[in-house]
Amino acid sequence: MNRRNFFKTSALAASLAMPALARAADATSAPAPFAPSPAAGWRQFEVTSRIEPVQADGVVRAWVPLPSVDEAAWFRPLGNVWQGNAEVMRVVQEPTYGAAMLYAEWAPGTAVAELEVLTRFATRDRAIDFSRPAAQPLALSVADHRLYTMATELLPTDGIVLATAQEITAGLKGDEDKARAIYEWIVDNTFRNPKTRGCGVGDIETMLETRDLSGKCADLNALYVGLARAAGLPARDVYGVRVADSRFGYKSLGKSGNISKAQHCRAEVFLARFGWVPVDPADVRKVVLEEPPGQLALDDPKVLAARKQLFGAWEMNWLAYNVAHDLRLPGSDGPQLPFLMYPQGESAKGRFDSLDPDAFRYTLNAREVG
Repeated sequence: MNRRNFFKTSALAASLAMPALARAADATSAPAPFAPSPAAGWRQFEVTSRIEPVQADGVVRAWVPLPSVDEAAWFRPLGNVWQGNAEVMRVVQEPTYGAAMLYAEWAPGTAVAELEVLTRFATRDRAIDFSRPAAQPLALSVADHRLYTMATELLPTDGIVLATAQEITAGLKGDEDKARAIYEWIVDNTFRNPKTRGCGVGDIETMLETRDLSGKCADLNALYVGLARAAGLPARDVYGVRVADSRFGYKSLGKSGNISKAQHCRAEVFLARFGWVPVDPADVRKVVLEEPPGQLALDDPKVLAARKQLFGAWEMNWLAYNVAHDLRLPGSDGPQLPFLMYPQGESAKGRFDSLDPDAFRYTLNAREVG
C-alpha cells in the first residue's frame, strides 16, 4: 500500500505571510570575500531523502533526520512531506534535545522497501556584529544552561579535557576571550584527516590522551564544544548537511545536487553579550586541506579569511537538523548514537552502516527553490 502523510511546522504558516522570504537580497552592497551576512537575504531549499533499505528477514526500520532547529533570524523549517510503502510512518522525537526524525517500519516480507521524504526550509547567512553587544547581559534558562554545560559520554568535562581547557584559558576572565582562545587553539593544533570515515565520532578524551588531534567536523568541533563546556561556557554541536555551493568561491565549503555524503556539523557557544555565537574551526582546517591547490598554509589569504569569519559567522548553504548528542533512536534497542545527521536503519541482524549510502541504499538530493 502506498500512502502519503504531511507534517508541517508552525514556521510554514508564518512563511506564507512573508513575500520577501524567497530572496530578500540587499542589492546595495556585495559581500566581501568570505563574509557571510544576513543582508544577503533568505534562500529556500528542498532536500529529498530517498530510502530503499536492503532486504532483510523480519521487520526493517529506518529513521530519517528532520530539521528541529527553528531560529527566526537564520533558519526556518517549512515542513516535510513523505510517501512510501512502510507499514508505519510517523514523526518521533528524541526526548533530551527534541531531535525530530521520521520513523518508518516495514513489515516482514516486504519485497522492496521504499520511503521518500521531502524537506523544505529557508536559510539566511548568520553573522554576529561584535561591535554591537546586547544592552544587558543575556542568559540561558537554568535547564538550558545545565544541558549545554553538562558532560556526556563523548564530551567529558573533567580529566584531560578540563586540564586542557584550563591551560588554554589561563589568565583569561571574560567568556568571549575564553571562547576565542579555544577557537584559535583548535585551528592551530588540529588537522583534518581525509581518511576519517564520515564526519568522525567526536571522542574528544581519546583525541587528547593519544595526542592525535585529527579527524573531521564531528571530531574537531566536538573538541571545541567539550573544551568550552569544561571552561564553563555553554556550547553545543549543531548537526546538518550542506545543500549548496559556497557563494564565496570556496570549493571545499559547499555541496549541491547529490548531498548523500555532504553531512557537516558546526558549533555554537553562548556568550553573555551576544547570545548563541556560531563557530566552525573544523571548516578552517577543511579549507587548509582541501581548498585548491590543497595543503594551504595557515597564513594563506584563503585560510586567513575563513579563520576570521568562522568565529561569529556561518554561510547558510546548510540544513540544520538538531543539537542532539549521545542519543538513542526512539523504538530501537540498538547502540547509542554519538549524533544524528545521517539516515539510520536496522533489521533483526543489527544496525545498517549509515556511512555507506550505497550499501544501506539511501540518497539525499538538494535544490534551491523560490
